[in-house]
Amino acid sequence: MNLHWRAPAGLHTSSLRLPVEGELPPIDGATGWLNSPPLTPAGLRGKVVLTGFWTYTCVNWLRQLPYLRAWATRYSGHGLVVIGVHTPEFGFEHDVENVRQAVHDRRIGYPVAIDNDYGIWAAFGNHYWPALYFADAQGQIRHHHFGEGEYQQSEMVIQQLLDDAGSGGTWPEPASVEARGAEAPADWATLRSPENYTGYERTENFASPGGAVPGRPHTYAAPAGLSLNQWALAGDWTLDGQAATLNQPGGRIICRFHARDLNLVMGPAGDAPVPFRVLIDGQPPDAASGADTDGDGHGTATGQRLFQLIRQAGPITDRTFEISFADPGIGVYAFTFG
Repeated sequence: MNLHWRAPAGLHTSSLRLPVEGELPPIDGATGWLNSPPLTPAGLRGKVVLTGFWTYTCVNWLRQLPYLRAWATRYSGHGLVVIGVHTPEFGFEHDVENVRQAVHDRRIGYPVAIDNDYGIWAAFGNHYWPALYFADAQGQIRHHHFGEGEYQQSEMVIQQLLDDAGSGGTWPEPASVEARGAEAPADWATLRSPENYTGYERTENFASPGGAVPGRPHTYAAPAGLSLNQWALAGDWTLDGQAATLNQPGGRIICRFHARDLNLVMGPAGDAPVPFRVLIDGQPPDAASGADTDGDGHGTATGQRLFQLIRQAGPITDRTFEISFADPGIGVYAFTFG
């Protein structure tokens, strides 16, 4: 869900009408905390609270993150508390050490609640990554936003709630961020490929002859050609509900896509790093390499996370992506695009 909003000229925070949407739910369902001792609604009373649901491989959240960091830095001294609620999507995202590494790598300094049991998610009645809930100093939710975008409006909501709490003043212009890598905004004008999963429970447009064989090793082959947004496996893979895992050396994944960026959520099933190589239309990516590949298409999967493999600078057309793995043991979960 990607929403975009621009403030008309002359719109000020006092122009916003913010209804009461309910009480800020308890956050005692957290199974742990990072960057903070446990926080409670009672302890937060008197503060403006921005609660953001995320999971660390979500590309939509990654593109929202630069604004969350900016708001936490800009307004924490005026009474804003940003809380990131990490509710995992994939099994490996339940590993607190993986989340801790993501918090470090992504320079997240605000409190993070670990929501492995979905207790906070259920208390909010939430259904989305990312999702933002804005609560006033009396502990009432006054605004929410699902998905990317509306950053200027969201910052104006923060300013309005701080004004209402008595922390008003002359606020700066809305934050301007310089996002890089996977945090950079998508090129919406050219994006024609949707997110797709590789596990059999939620995958679409799987094109290997014979289709998916769930839950057991199987030798797949790539078709002679792919239509836009189709994908295929080649080699000995096991398709589980969430992931495709390579059993023997030499496995490949092929995808036909139309986007500036191509990312894969993947990682070693064990502790050993797994090297890979990517091609685009059968050639090394060169200038189209992503943050996690070099110009020859080489990279190494160390840890389970989102890897940016392709970022194109030139005209965006239908392209064929291929990634190969010399070693077994890689688990691949999802394609995302930007």
